[in-house]
Amino acid sequence: MLSYLYLFKQKGDNMKKIEHIGIAVENVDESEKVFAALFDTQPYKREVVEAQKVLTSFFRVGNNKIELLQATSDDSVIKKFIDKKGPGFHHIAFAVSDILSEMERLKKQGFRLLNESPVEGADNKLVCFCHPKSTNGMLVELVQEKVLK
Repeated sequence: MLSYLYLFKQKGDNMKKIEHIGIAVENVDESEKVFAALFDTQPYKREVVEAQKVLTSFFRVGNNKIELLQATSDDSVIKKFIDKKGPGFHHIAFAVSDILSEMERLKKQGFRLLNESPVEGADNKLVCFCHPKSTNGMLVELVQEKVLK
């Protein structure tokens, strides 16, 4: 007999998995060489995200993705991050099934969001970031696959 627990949405169901880990780099060309050697594979995608002023490069490592982020402008958040902290770990991204409801849930829980609404991200995603001051010093990104019309 099916348990009734499977018929209702459980707490924690909206965040499905770690979608990717973001790494801030000064030079994506040089960094791709390092990570290609480390992972024994080539990046599968490069993309400029104009709104965030970044060039991204994605690697698949097993079921996981690694995103390299290079600033494309001096006023990019990645440039500011590297100037302050140096290259390295930048953020962790979680795939969500409904980014709007997850943003609302997090706001009600007292988390500070950096976006009032989702914005266009790399790799066909809608994204929203949680401020590190509300997540124990870690930048958290919510990502939802964009529905193609």
